[in-house]
Amino acid sequence: MAREVETKPNPGGGGVRQPVVTPLRVVVGLCLLAPFVAMLWVGSYARIDPAFIGIPFFYWYQMLWVFVSSALTLLAYKLWQHDQRTRRAARGGEPR
Repeated sequence: MAREVETKPNPGGGGVRQPVVTPLRVVVGLCLLAPFVAMLWVGSYARIDPAFIGIPFFYWYQMLWVFVSSALTLLAYKLWQHDQRTRRAARGGEPR
């Protein structure tokens, strides 16, 4: 059974149909989903050891995710910009 990918018609009428779900968009989604999964899975970090400079694991793990999630959000944003530029260029529009 072949999986069909939903596509949207090209508004320019050029006949080129681009897939809605692309590997790049999947990576963007995973970058945005990872911090939620990490923070909602409390059982993975609800402990005291290993302590880092006297701070229990529970606290420093959560603070580490502040920086990790910021980096992942920035990565997702840059990948999304690249995806949009690629789509615009494929439609024949002006690349920025």
